[in-house]
Amino acid sequence: MMRFFFLILLFVNTSLFAQKQESHEMMMAKGFAKTIMSTYPDSIVSKKFLQHMLQDKEGTDPGKRAAVWNYEEAVTLKGIDRLWRKTGDDAYFSYMKKIIDHFIGDDGSIRTYLPLEYNSDQITGGLILLSLYEKTKEPKYKIAMDQLWEQIQWQPRTKEGGFWHKYKYPYQMWLDGAYMLDVFYASYTKAFHTNTFSDVANQLIWMNAHLKDPITGLLFHGWDESKKQLWCDPKTGRSPEIWSRSMGWYVMALVDIIELFPNNHPKRPELIRILNSTMTAIAQFQDKNSGVWYQIVNKGGMQGNYLEASGSTMFTYALAKGIKKGYLPAMFKATLTKAYEGLQKEFITIDEKGLPHIHHSCSGAGLGGTPYRSGTYDYYVNEPQRSDDLKTIGPLISLFLLMGE
Repeated sequence: MMRFFFLILLFVNTSLFAQKQESHEMMMAKGFAKTIMSTYPDSIVSKKFLQHMLQDKEGTDPGKRAAVWNYEEAVTLKGIDRLWRKTGDDAYFSYMKKIIDHFIGDDGSIRTYLPLEYNSDQITGGLILLSLYEKTKEPKYKIAMDQLWEQIQWQPRTKEGGFWHKYKYPYQMWLDGAYMLDVFYASYTKAFHTNTFSDVANQLIWMNAHLKDPITGLLFHGWDESKKQLWCDPKTGRSPEIWSRSMGWYVMALVDIIELFPNNHPKRPELIRILNSTMTAIAQFQDKNSGVWYQIVNKGGMQGNYLEASGSTMFTYALAKGIKKGYLPAMFKATLTKAYEGLQKEFITIDEKGLPHIHHSCSGAGLGGTPYRSGTYDYYVNEPQRSDDLKTIGPLISLFLLMGE
């Protein structure tokens, strides 16, 4: 009898010890989720691009702005979605559902969504709708998803078939769109067997073809097929600078989309080849001292340029997932280790409540529009920086979960 109680005591103590030994990676993933959930307990409020400079000067109180259907909340919730799947803690699922349910009517309508804008940024939320539908089977989520799918079917295209980034940006492909639109496009394709994987692949292949810098192997932010924009090179149609987060969106999209593709799909090897080529180029510009990357990737050390958190996080996520899934060879492990350590040393702090925060993310950047964004070096390096940026924390949670596996 004493032996029985001894074994029970040993089991309890061992279990408690195991709980106390939760990995650093899991603690950080949960910590950043808590930072978001405590900052935005009821709705995640993202700042519209044209207003973000003014809003940043006025403060960051989310209660002063209305929540809109936006890619930033979707990117953040994607990290929380992965945390829920990893831990099984339904508190994360409930939070995700609460945030999205602010927008989805019982009839599947999406509040603040304007389909005729043909805006790639408004497609990203479909990733969270898909997750909610898979668990709950509530028809409203499928109806809402189908609206986004319908937009994709009518999205304006370049002559060869590449999606315009938005209707108001005619004939333009931006790297951002690889994540904003194409990841959901691939996810819906897999979930509902729509046989559109080849078109998904072509979007990424065409971006690589039109946006790659032949000298560095890096990709420029945008391409104007018409060559009419003031920001573009009149011969190539490419924008003038290589912005870290735009490339971050692209490589995150690559690793997430390759995972969705059938192993025997004829275009899958080409996507893996592009990922390897792009990550090889990115690795060449990793800052030797910090292990992270500059806002303008290939111009480290120039006046005004700075080490930037969102692009660095996205590059590190793509490295981690690419290596884990076997898309990238082991030679990238040293780059990954240095980047992962550098992110934490360079950008992350812990406050007096024990909550983590990440700093030095570019608030936002684009091309053209009103007021006109020139895409020049001075434009990118002078855009405001933000702490706890939604576009950074979502991928960061996903990165910590990958590194903890």
